[in-house]
Amino acid sequence: MSLGHAEWPETGEMVVATVSRIESYGAYVALDEYDNKEALLHISEISSRWVRNIRNHVRENQKVVLQVLRVDPSKGQVDLSLRRVNKDDRRKKIEQWKKNRKGETLLKQAATELKLTPEDLFSEISPKLNEANINLYDALEQSAKKGAKIFTDAGIKEKIADALATVAKDKIIVKGVTVQGVFEVTAMGSRGIEEIKDVFHTVRDLGDETESTVNIYTLGSPKYRVEVTAEDYKKAEFALDRVVKHAEKEWSQHEGTISFKRE
Repeated sequence: MSLGHAEWPETGEMVVATVSRIESYGAYVALDEYDNKEALLHISEISSRWVRNIRNHVRENQKVVLQVLRVDPSKGQVDLSLRRVNKDDRRKKIEQWKKNRKGETLLKQAATELKLTPEDLFSEISPKLNEANINLYDALEQSAKKGAKIFTDAGIKEKIADALATVAKDKIIVKGVTVQGVFEVTAMGSRGIEEIKDVFHTVRDLGDETESTVNIYTLGSPKYRVEVTAEDYKKAEFALDRVVKHAEKEWSQHEGTISFKRE
């Protein structure tokens, strides 16, 4: 089982799977993120058009992105769909899956250095990263550029932060140009923290539209740093401008204030 994943996927979730065998009525796959649990891709969910030959659409050992239709843990059954997954869904999921895998690999290396199990190390740092609104790989990538501060700022012990940053600097090749700044956000509503996280979640998605990577993490409420990385300065500046304008527009619908200062 992948670190941080539940035992079973949720309905509607996008999952990465490996085709294990093909029958006349569909294909059986192993769920890569869920301990290789077996699931069924029925022939009716392979394509929106009539499927004459399943092997024209999927093949053994192929990696596929599928949507979860139904889950019945009591029967050990998971039903999946390929026809409901578009190209953008697939691209985003594969990108996320690759990052998660690399993040887990680096975490395991750091755990060895710290003489901890990967599960114990993940349990130690995961709640703090979640609170800082940053995932494991993005935090490692940032530490490869700037050291352990992103982990210590999130409240992770210095010894652990140093081990994670050392592994990241050794294994992650930093490319591109990074520009950054700080948002200061105040929320008056009862769901203030959740509303801020929701807005920043949509902001990070702008990376796909602007050929950049957008990372946001807390400096301690009400301040949040945004870092935008792109292949050149012009693209990075363009993406950061989009990020700031989008965040300000989204937050205008909530009770509170928002401001941005370039660093």
